[in-house]
Amino acid sequence: MTTYAYYPGCSLDGTSKEYDASSRLVCQTLGLQLQEVADWNCCGGSSAHMVNPWLGLALSARNLRQIEGMGLDRVTVPCSACYGRLREAEHALKDETTCRRMTEEVGIKVEGKVTVEHLLDTLSQPAWQEKARPLVKKPLTGLKVACYYGCLITRPREIVAFDDVENPQRMDDLMRLVGAEAVPWPFKTECCGAVMMTGRTDIVLERGRKLLAMARQVGADAIVAACPLCQANLDMREGEIKGRYGDDFNMPVYYFTELMGIAFGHAPKELLLDKHMVDALPLLKSKGLV
Repeated sequence: MTTYAYYPGCSLDGTSKEYDASSRLVCQTLGLQLQEVADWNCCGGSSAHMVNPWLGLALSARNLRQIEGMGLDRVTVPCSACYGRLREAEHALKDETTCRRMTEEVGIKVEGKVTVEHLLDTLSQPAWQEKARPLVKKPLTGLKVACYYGCLITRPREIVAFDDVENPQRMDDLMRLVGAEAVPWPFKTECCGAVMMTGRTDIVLERGRKLLAMARQVGADAIVAACPLCQANLDMREGEIKGRYGDDFNMPVYYFTELMGIAFGHAPKELLLDKHMVDALPLLKSKGLV
């Protein structure tokens, strides 16, 4: 059995428990063993690295050191913000001067042996796709989804090395693998407003409305996300969008792992689908999937 270190981060440990539960369940079904990073700490995103980049780097460097202490050389990260911070730390600490300064000033010595992957990146690898195909018990036939990657997974290009910065395909491929139709749409990597949800809700509502409207325009039944903040900014704000603009989208926003879990035959209760603000079950019931 292949073993990865697993970094849940603050969101999956709190407001996005359904992402955590579905991620663990899908990996277990595939035979991918996850070992939660021992005594992990916040990755530093977004406040720490914006106010003090060195502190932000040190927070992620400590997590990488913890993983090395577990004797593992790969970590998979479901949260896009956490992935970005850990991946940037992995990249930055390849520089000997930065690595030496981290050791001398902060007391954190990282050997540089850990590769950071987004969970989407991990599960889209050919070996895991091959294992996934025979596990599909309930193909998501008739379900049209708009795959929403957000702005963090593919950028900066020189650090994350995702498949395509403007038109990524990995989530689309996974959705097709489990039987859904991934509809083409132009907002795959648009920003949802991110942390402006706290200080400029108006911007988040405006961007959310545009994303939901475009998904509806291209014929999607639902949006599929791979980032807790993106999912929250859309799912949690649909009521406010309706109140401000009058648009009643009532469009579920799933995590890609939730839909994989449904296709693998897991019950909605196991996947914590009842945690969504926009009821995630009626659409699946209408397609005969639950």
